[in-house]
Amino acid sequence: MSIKPGWQGRAFEDFAVGDIFPHRLGRTITDVDNIWFTLLTNNPNPIHFDQVYAAQTEFKQLLVDSTFTLALVTGLSVADVSQNAINLGWDEVRLPNPVFAGDTLHAWSEILETRESQSRPTMGIVKLKTTGSNQDGVVVIEFKRTIMVYKRKHVPQVVIPGMPSC
Repeated sequence: MSIKPGWQGRAFEDFAVGDIFPHRLGRTITDVDNIWFTLLTNNPNPIHFDQVYAAQTEFKQLLVDSTFTLALVTGLSVADVSQNAINLGWDEVRLPNPVFAGDTLHAWSEILETRESQSRPTMGIVKLKTTGSNQDGVVVIEFKRTIMVYKRKHVPQVVIPGMPSC
């Protein structure tokens, strides 16, 4: 029997300034996603859950909660850039165009900076810019994110209880 390891994510050494990572998966947003996220975060702005109210705005329909857009686009990037990382922060979050239920978002990230961590010798710091667009190619979010990424020899190993070994 031969066990084939799945994707383990990138380590600090796998990043170089200028690298662009297209994030393969997209995600279509539903009304339920928007309303649940709005309720979970206790956001009382009716533009996210009151269609009668939203119809009176310039958008004429419910807007997707912008923090959901941030969370979703960040999530789309995890497998490619931060599966082996810890978030240190988001900067310069911009929402140039609205997001509506039914939109399908895709994203890509560009590496802006890399450096060794001063406080954790087993990790490095990576600064990246992630851009999310809808199904029409319209940019709906851009942000910079700083992550602390494990170096290759220090990535924690996933242990699967009960899995046979070879």
